[in-house]
Amino acid sequence: MDRSVCLFCSAKEGLPAAAQKLAAEFGSACAAHRLRLVYGGSGRGLMGVAARAAVAAGGEVLGIMPRHLMRPEHAAADLGTLVIVETLAERKQKMTEASDLFVAIPGGIGTLNELIEMLTLNDLGLQSKPVILCATDGFWEPFTELIDRFGAYGVLRPSIGEYLKHATSVAETMQLIDALLPASRSAQSRGV
Repeated sequence: MDRSVCLFCSAKEGLPAAAQKLAAEFGSACAAHRLRLVYGGSGRGLMGVAARAAVAAGGEVLGIMPRHLMRPEHAAADLGTLVIVETLAERKQKMTEASDLFVAIPGGIGTLNELIEMLTLNDLGLQSKPVILCATDGFWEPFTELIDRFGAYGVLRPSIGEYLKHATSVAETMQLIDALLPASRSAQSRGV
């Protein structure tokens, strides 16, 4: 597989059925589109759902997990390759290095932190990797409204629209990925 997509999402159990369905569809679609799924390495919540679906569909999965989260997030050593790192910062760095593009489905503060960091790296010109927000139930609408408000206020560069995309289905997400990542493009550095 010459393209890798990093998934940011929740490791919390018991999330709405729409989010669980989205995670499963996304994992399966990654395998069908020959995209390596890079994620946080948890066997719980949406992370676990997406990784299990990708593996079940014959896909390649790379999980990256900080050592201190191995027990609370149920590190998923049985779902593809699991790389153990020491810090959250190292996790984000390795996920960034291993990925060509980022997709965020429903998640909490950790997901938001990862998403904001990727947008910041793009904004500062330190990388040029698209970010796609995907939800079927309007989950990201408050965030996109905030981004629009920031833009109208003048604190965002207009270029944010070049790398921040929105999708309301896995099919739409895959269309964006195929348009943004031609099959011959791959991450410059595969540090993991």
